[in-house]
This record gives sequence, structure tokens and C-alpha cells, in this order.
Amino acid sequence: MKKFIPAYVSVTVIFFAVFGAIEFFIDSGDRPAFIKFPMVSLFLFVFLFLIIAIEITMTAVDNITYHLLTEEEKIKLNETNNLSFKDKEWYKKLMEKLTKTAPLADEGQLLLDHDYDGIKELDNNLPPWWVYLFYASIIFGVVYMVRFEILGADNQEMELKKEIAQAKIEVAEYMKTAPDMMDEKTVTLLTDPADLAAGKVIFTTNCAACHRADGGGQIGPNLTDDQWILGGGIKNVFHTLVNGGRDGKGMISWKGTLKPKEMQKVASYILSLKGSNPADPKAPEGEVWVDENAKVAVK
Repeated sequence: MKKFIPAYVSVTVIFFAVFGAIEFFIDSGDRPAFIKFPMVSLFLFVFLFLIIAIEITMTAVDNITYHLLTEEEKIKLNETNNLSFKDKEWYKKLMEKLTKTAPLADEGQLLLDHDYDGIKELDNNLPPWWVYLFYASIIFGVVYMVRFEILGADNQEMELKKEIAQAKIEVAEYMKTAPDMMDEKTVTLLTDPADLAAGKVIFTTNCAACHRADGGGQIGPNLTDDQWILGGGIKNVFHTLVNGGRDGKGMISWKGTLKPKEMQKVASYILSLKGSNPADPKAPEGEVWVDENAKVAVK
């Protein structure tokens, strides 16, 4: 018996649809979902096996049933299966409801009196599908006018502006806490011993050559006193690490070598060296820096 969709096509479509759905709905990272979740894959293989078995069984039953039919029944069945869409009964009924066209035998009654060079016109009613679309367009127009012109709903331009504004707010919030997006405006002082220990390792590896391992200063200035050339505090020290020292001399920029989180740790470690009194320190340079935000009003 002829099937609308052959078994091998339907099984193939189901197979790829199921595994495509798994990949779409399950976040499996850098590996395919059917490898990362083997139990799900096993269940799906069993499920597909049952579908294939059912398809094979139904095909076999159809073939057996077909061979049991009489020749006359076989002819009628083949004629039904070989009908085109336009010959199908359901298709005819659907088109009749949508068009309500008059039979060819009745067209003579619909002819209008006027004639255009031998071309005559039928007085047919508008097809229902056209009328339905016309009414739908009227309803859409009314709803559109009420929503946007009377109630003042956002149009596409306003929606875009609001989405951009919201995106800027979200980006700003993210940058406040994102380690790799940190700058001198959002950096904070670290006091945890583990962070300071990590900062010390970075300082010893990259900064000790100019500032000495104890921070007492050599080529670079002394980092243990309260005088700073480019300003003290976590924000100024972080800014100096990112952008370097004075033009033409001084410290290089470390933004191409260290990550923002690493510069935060080393800057916090540098500030922790204040008052450590290293042996033979370099003479103070710059000006005494006082954190204005740290001042406390005295009553």
C-alpha cells in the first residue's frame, strides 16, 4: 500500500530532529550532547529502535493486508492512492469553502451585459479567502492605531533606544565586578593575605629589578614611604601600572603583560609596604599623598 511519507524518510527525519533538539536545548559546552550525556543518547537510540520496529511491522501488515484484497479492491485502492492533491476529496472541499466558485455549467447566468471587444465579465462574488484577509487587515489596523496612536505604546525606534540604554546599564554593572574589565575607576584595595601573597610574587618577578625586592627603591622610587610622584592610593597606583610612568622616563606600561586582576593584586601589595622601613632606602621623591576619601570629620 502506498504511504504518503516512506518509512525510511520519516525515520531519518525523526532521528535528526531528536538529536538536533538535544544539541539545541542542552548546553553541553565544547562536546556534542550525545557524547557528554550517554544515558540520554542510549534512551534515544532505544526510542528510535522502537520507532523503526513499529514502522517495519506496520509496513509488513500493510503488505499482507494488500495481498489479501481482491483484484477489484486492489484496483480501487491504487486509484485512490494515485490521486493528485487536486483530486482528493478533502482538497476539493477546502477549495470550495475558500473560493465558492460557481460551476462551469452555471457561468452563463453570471455573465454581465456589457462587452469589451468580445471579452465578457462574470459577476462573481469576492472569494471568502479575500474577504477574510480584508477583515483581518481592518482589525489589525484598528488594533495598531489604538495601541500606538492612542495608548502611546513604544514604536520600534523607541524600543531600540530603551534596549540600548538598558544594555549600557548592564555593561556598567558588569564592569564593576568583572576582573578583566577593571580600570582605575572601579579597582578596589585588596587586603586578603592570599591576594597580597600573590601580589608579592608578581612584584618580585616584574618590579624588584627597579624597586628592589623590599620596595626600598633602586632605579625606581622608594615604595615604602608616604611620598608619590604620580599619586598614591589604589586607583593612582593601578593607573600607573596600566599606563606607565612619566613620558620619556619612568616605568613602562604593564597592561600588555599583566591582567587587570594581577595589577590589582600587585598594587595592593605595593600599598601594604608603606612603613616597612627597608634597609638603606632610596630618598623620598614626589609629594606626600593623602587620601581625601579617608578623612574623618572630627566633632
